[in-house]
Amino acid sequence: MEKSIIANNLSVRYILGDFKEVGLKDVIIQKIRGTYKKNEFWAVKDVSFSLEKGELLGIIGTNGAGKSTLLKVISGIMIPTQGTLSVKGSIASLLELGSGFDGELTVKENTFLRGAMLGYTREFMNDTYQQILEFAELEEFENHLFKNLSSGMKSRLAFSIACLVSPEILILDEVLSVGDGAFRQKSEEKMMEIIKGGATTLLVSHSLAQIRRLATKVLWLDHGKVIAFGDTAPICKEYDEFLKAKKKK
Repeated sequence: MEKSIIANNLSVRYILGDFKEVGLKDVIIQKIRGTYKKNEFWAVKDVSFSLEKGELLGIIGTNGAGKSTLLKVISGIMIPTQGTLSVKGSIASLLELGSGFDGELTVKENTFLRGAMLGYTREFMNDTYQQILEFAELEEFENHLFKNLSSGMKSRLAFSIACLVSPEILILDEVLSVGDGAFRQKSEEKMMEIIKGGATTLLVSHSLAQIRRLATKVLWLDHGKVIAFGDTAPICKEYDEFLKAKKKK
């Protein structure tokens, strides 16, 4: 089976300076004198995994585990400090609610703008626009400014665009937790349709029930490092036990 994503020892390092504490001038002086000390923070450290075409990877871990940073690397938003990454296929990513949209533009204008950013032609977006609007349940709001939409509406529009433009790789960060129950169910059904169509999906979610339902593989991160990668059921069970033990402390 063809590999869609291959990650080898991916690492992302942030340099935590002390500009706010001592000021830029003092930092420069310290660097000249050789007394400047910088703090390093590895948000992702030596993460390796691979996915075949059509798989759904559920990424789990507590806050600060490095999940969102890893998705940004795979999406091409960030360059890893170390390691190699191979990604084959067009990517549609939905990492943050409202990202990639202009609050001063209408729903319709934002839909075509987002489509252009994803590399789709005007003709394709003309043919797909009505489906996107209907799936997002925003037919009556197409001429409303994006900034005036509720968070649920924004999430529905972003998800609809990402899913209905037929990506080969779909990356979602906690977006299925927004919206009412009916739309969440519809979103999950759409994701299964995409997967059956051969797309590879990466999903970050704090809902273990959701991961159990959807994921074919699971990647468990903690403080930027891989705790486990493999079959969904045993890793979810181990992670659930980890969370319960953590609550008791």
